[in-house]
Amino acid sequence: MWAVLLNGSKVEGGDWRTENSRFLFLSEKLGSIMTLTETSIKRMLPTTYVRSFVAHEIFVATTYFKNLKPAMDRYVFRDGTAKTLMSLTGTIPVTFSGNLYNIPVCVWIKERYPQAAPICYVKPTPEMMMVRRGFLSGDGQVILPYLKEWKKGDCDLIGLLQVMVAVFGEFPPVSMRPFPEKEQGTCRLHTGPDGNSVLLLPSEDGQPLQRGNETNC
Repeated sequence: MWAVLLNGSKVEGGDWRTENSRFLFLSEKLGSIMTLTETSIKRMLPTTYVRSFVAHEIFVATTYFKNLKPAMDRYVFRDGTAKTLMSLTGTIPVTFSGNLYNIPVCVWIKERYPQAAPICYVKPTPEMMMVRRGFLSGDGQVILPYLKEWKKGDCDLIGLLQVMVAVFGEFPPVSMRPFPEKEQGTCRLHTGPDGNSVLLLPSEDGQPLQRGNETNC
């Protein structure tokens, strides 16, 4: 009797049990690696957080949104107070008009999460400019009904990111800055003493170049 393993190889007779044990061992090792990743996130969190719960939420979110990276950083509230909070910074993929765009965002997770909603910002790069939207404040903070009506048990981090993807797909929050046009030098039409028209153009040394009998600037 032949048994076909997941790697495509065949084992005769009872040997498949040994190979199956090896497969289970590898599966457990992979599970340990995944748990270790979640554990490493938990270690980043101070005890003011519900560490196991928040670490799991972040791990799930970063599994789906692989360009988001967790980090503890300093957040300044609108009243001027500052606190070190967990953040997810990076990009989320958004499809607009059939094209895929990576929108840069930063999601701050409060210590009272999941009772309290995260604070979300769009963070345009120097090549981007903010687009005026009803769900964006002047400094890029995202204001959505999902956040305003946040309710523990009904709302979570992965759901928030999915809502942002859907909204940004309809109304992109950023656009690329237009490339500045190359500055063109001014030209002047000058009539000389002999009656000939001369076109004066600026040169690299700041002195005008002369082109005779040309009248179009």
